[in-house]
This record gives sequence, C-alpha cells and structure tokens, in this order.
Amino acid sequence: MKFPNGITGFYEQQCEPPKIDGKQFKQLCFSIIKNNEGTVLEFKAPTEVTNFFDVEVNVINKHFHILLNAYYPLLTFSSVVNFGEINFIDEPHLYKEFSPFYSVLGTTELNEQFFQKDNEFNNAELEQIAYWKPERIGDVIFNYWD
Repeated sequence: MKFPNGITGFYEQQCEPPKIDGKQFKQLCFSIIKNNEGTVLEFKAPTEVTNFFDVEVNVINKHFHILLNAYYPLLTFSSVVNFGEINFIDEPHLYKEFSPFYSVLGTTELNEQFFQKDNEFNNAELEQIAYWKPERIGDVIFNYWD
C-alpha cells in the first residue's frame, strides 16, 4: 500500500493534507448503526494524539469500534482501541454498509508489515516514523502519535 502525504496526521505547513468531513461521518455512523439495530455509544473526534475518528458501537450484542482516518477516507473496525494497542477486526456486514462512502480496510491488509520505502511521507512524518517505529500498516494509518 502506498501512503499519501499527511496520512499520519503530521505534515509541513505547505503540504497540509485534506480533511475528512467529521459531521458527515457522524451522520453516516448513526444512520448505519441504527439501521442494523445497534447503538452508537460514543463518538470521538481526532485529538492531538490520534489521527482518527473513533466511534464505539454495540451492534447485535457485539461491542467494537469504527475507525476513520482523519485525512483520507480509510475506515476499519477494531475490538480494542488503547494507546499502543489497536486490535483490528473484520465486520463483513458493516463493510458492505460503509464501502460506498469509504475504503474499508481489513485485518489482512492492516496487519501486514510496514515498509517505509516508496511512499509520499513528508519530513514531519518521517521523523515520527523514526521515533515510533510502527510495525504494521495499520499502525501508520491509525495512530496514537503525539
């Protein structure tokens, strides 16, 4: 997977990446989860230490998170979201629901080993990658770096 500039949430002033429409994402989450007989428990916008939206849900007695990168339309699901620990999971039914709006990434792709070469990282991102040393592709796309 080739990473675009700013995907980590770090960028130089002249290379600011696009931003995802959080309001639209929130509306989609509430609508899709409700239509699947679920409940949105919490909606968290990106912070200084995260580069993703984190929506905690309960759907058909299953508790998990929906994650969306704050800069690019890359979405996934996770059973655990803590500093230093994101456990990616596959949710095939919701994959179908969100895929018309976002690129939904699965566990196979997100758990692949991360290689830095052949990407469009800016200098700010390269510094963070050198410091945090991400091991998986998912650790770059959905991170807790500060």
